[in-house]
Amino acid sequence: MNEEKNTLNIHQILKHLPHRYPFLMIDKVVDYKAGNYLNGIKNVTFNEPQFTGHFAHHPVMPGVLILEALAQATGILAFKTTGEIPDENSLYYFVGIDNARFKKPVHPGDQLSLEVKVVKSKRSVWWFEAEAKVDGQVVCSADLMCAQKEISE
Repeated sequence: MNEEKNTLNIHQILKHLPHRYPFLMIDKVVDYKAGNYLNGIKNVTFNEPQFTGHFAHHPVMPGVLILEALAQATGILAFKTTGEIPDENSLYYFVGIDNARFKKPVHPGDQLSLEVKVVKSKRSVWWFEAEAKVDGQVVCSADLMCAQKEISE
């Protein structure tokens, strides 16, 4: 018996993240289970602005952007878990990275598979295990910490 997957298209993703071009790093959510995991996709294309200078002769996706894509996946998962939709009075911040490892470069044309799992949450702070893969091979792994905060001006 096949279980139906929970998916999100780009319009649904935009409701859960404040990011927009050129900083939205998730194109599609292919499956998630609230409180447990989320699997998303980032299509890496040559026309993204970072490739004009990183590196012009051999374009490579910066590791910090791979981590950002994983962090954005955790934001969607946290909001799906709490049943909330973010508003203009709060943001979900990326507040910590531990054990980050980059195993292979990511190039234009690759499809980055983003896999995040909830480790624990306490109040508005969340801890996740995260992996990014290309063609089933891990290209980046890290333990991420994120927190929802009220915006103060």
